[in-house]
Amino acid sequence: MPLLTAEPSVFPPNLLESEEPPAPSDAPDFRWWALHTRPRTEKELARRLLNRSVSFFLPLRHKEWLTRGRRFSSHLPLFPGYLFLYGGERDRVTALETNLIVNCLSAADQSQLHDDLHRVYRLVSSDVPLTLEEKLGPGDPVVITQGRFTGLQGRVLRRWKNLKFTVEIHFLQQGVSIEVEPWMIEPLEEGASHKTRN
Repeated sequence: MPLLTAEPSVFPPNLLESEEPPAPSDAPDFRWWALHTRPRTEKELARRLLNRSVSFFLPLRHKEWLTRGRRFSSHLPLFPGYLFLYGGERDRVTALETNLIVNCLSAADQSQLHDDLHRVYRLVSSDVPLTLEEKLGPGDPVVITQGRFTGLQGRVLRRWKNLKFTVEIHFLQQGVSIEVEPWMIEPLEEGASHKTRN
């Protein structure tokens, strides 16, 4: 039984479908911001931004659990305490006016952040089980060559007997992983570019 129905986690819906960030001709100052929120206010902030038509991405993961024999499910923030806003200075001020934000962080490498978010969006949209990877260690760069994520780049980590394909949010030094089989991936030379496919 769901506690809450799923809410929009990205606005507009096509915000992260492209490998390049949208560049509105009337808003050249648009950029990505990582909004560090007050505890457990990520969804409320997303609702308020949606009501004001401000572009955002709040990666969510589906979680199920049993309590007294009853099954519950909910959608929880994948990166607790963070929501990603895409907009200009006016949008940033609109977000700050909610009083739900502790800090507003701007990434120096906007292209890298957009690429990271685009890859996380592809994983989140797939409905495969996801695992949050905090404080990522070094791993070999790989590209998926088989299956629905063909072309997606990331790093491979080993967790016990499982092989994990990890997409990093470099700006947060965190990531998200899925399980893969060895035949699905190939090594990627560091610095090589293997464009992702939608």
